[in-house]
Amino acid sequence: MDHADHVYLIQNGIPAAGGEWADLGSGQGAFTLALADLLGPGAIIHSVDRDAGVLRAQRRAMEARFPAVSVRYQVADFAQPLDLPPLDGLLMANSLHFLRDKAPTLRRLVALLKPGGRLVLVEYNADRGNRWVPYPLSYETWRGLAERCGLEGTRLLATVPSRFLGEIYAALSLRPRPQGRG
Repeated sequence: MDHADHVYLIQNGIPAAGGEWADLGSGQGAFTLALADLLGPGAIIHSVDRDAGVLRAQRRAMEARFPAVSVRYQVADFAQPLDLPPLDGLLMANSLHFLRDKAPTLRRLVALLKPGGRLVLVEYNADRGNRWVPYPLSYETWRGLAERCGLEGTRLLATVPSRFLGEIYAALSLRPRPQGRG
């Protein structure tokens, strides 16, 4: 996959330019770059990964390609509590499949979203993994997990073929807005 594929997968989950987002388990930043491309100048992206080395490489790529986008790099494990402000969106691209028990972490992450905030998930469309992708979750599995963890409105955004596990999908889920009184 290349940058155009990364943008294609997530573009329909990003409503407009700007805002404050986090990319969790961002690695070398392929999807962080796609997010920067879509959000544009004025956006703030929190790029979170456990590996300081990949974040340094990501910073160089970001400064070369999208210098007007503010990126705050955080060396941390997204499976642990994070120091992040209320967010307009979360991106998890090929990172959730590293957790066996996803629900406790996902519930904590949903709480970081502002009401109406978006979680864009990119994953392999499979429920059986391998040593590189130990715990993938198909789109159907994601729909159920998202609902159990307090998200709503889950919908499939896009798919692309993958030589590993057949297909990669992107999905959007929303943190509910409070119901009006009345």
